[in-house]
Amino acid sequence: MPIFKNINKDFFKVWSDDMAYVLGFICADGNLMKNKRGAHFIAIYSADFELLTSIKRAMNSEHKISHKKGGNGNNHCIQIGSKEMFEDLGGLNIFPSKTKRLKLPPVPQEFWFSFLRGYFDGDGNVWTGYIHRKCKNPNPTIRVVFTSCSKDFLESIKSKLLEYFPENGVICKGNGNCFRLAYAVGGALNLYKYMYNSKYPYLHLSRKKVVFEKYIKLRQKTGNLRLRA
Repeated sequence: MPIFKNINKDFFKVWSDDMAYVLGFICADGNLMKNKRGAHFIAIYSADFELLTSIKRAMNSEHKISHKKGGNGNNHCIQIGSKEMFEDLGGLNIFPSKTKRLKLPPVPQEFWFSFLRGYFDGDGNVWTGYIHRKCKNPNPTIRVVFTSCSKDFLESIKSKLLEYFPENGVICKGNGNCFRLAYAVGGALNLYKYMYNSKYPYLHLSRKKVVFEKYIKLRQKTGNLRLRA
């Protein structure tokens, strides 16, 4: 007999910042599966146990966070058995074997950056360093990268972000079958402003947010920080 766990089965029916974030995270680090018996499952993976705990709380889930060791290192996983939620995700363009055919879900504008923050926490990266390191006063720099095996998905993100700020991201081929959408300083700072906006706090991976904030503090010390509206 299957063991049923409580969860808000209407979670993907009603838009909210938490729902949009989890949807974005599933686009990055989630999977939809059917077994031979016809059961439907949603799996959400992360190396960050506390983040999955927060996602569980947002979904009112009693599901256990399991520990799995895979090729990319140690990961934690929530596996949810629900045909209803599985089908709700299908209505939002999330399907099994989504890796290369991922399409942007129809996210309302109000929740767009919560969705993007969720995707960024799964398949995004923020990097800081210095340019002209050999100079007497090297310049600090920051770069944000979104990764996906679906070039169309990244093209859609790039196009959507042009509605909010003028910096144009660059899409290039990454490792293996993946593509990368990269933003330099101006775009990175605007991404910070919009992804962690005045509605904060909402779901987020704190270690990535901290990288932005350390960079901003460093630039503020030099009086060389401009963040466009």
